[in-house]
Amino acid sequence: MSFHVRRKDREITTPSEMQYVLKTTKYVTIALCRDNEPYLVALTHGFDAERNCLYFHCAPEGKKLIYAQSNSCVWGQAILDFGVTDECDYAYISVHFSGKLLMITNAEEKRHALETLVRQASRTPEEKLAKVKPEKLAKTTMCRIDITYMSGKKHQEPPK
Repeated sequence: MSFHVRRKDREITTPSEMQYVLKTTKYVTIALCRDNEPYLVALTHGFDAERNCLYFHCAPEGKKLIYAQSNSCVWGQAILDFGVTDECDYAYISVHFSGKLLMITNAEEKRHALETLVRQASRTPEEKLAKVKPEKLAKTTMCRIDITYMSGKKHQEPPK
């Protein structure tokens, strides 16, 4: 189900603008649901525009995975916060998305997922990635959210 943006003058309709937010924001928040009980969690992530998905890592067990195994549907949001303007408005760009959460088991995709995440989250990604040993990666739980829907709203243009 999708809803329209009430303020059409602030709606983002271009996929590349929404992808920009997912690529540049530091965190996303996702909502999961199990047995009619919601769960909300913030994640450090890596966005892959080519595959239209988000990657994140987590513990090999816990609430997030229990919820995802029960119901793989997620709703998420990403926000770029620019603070209060001179006119006392609030400047932001937000993107909402829905998708399916999957655990990654393929070693090659796990490596790609980790590289995507580290390149987005770290100021020194190559230095960090050089330290990742195959045996550590094998033990790392990596997940993917395949995005099926996005909508966006802005009260400021992104910096160029």
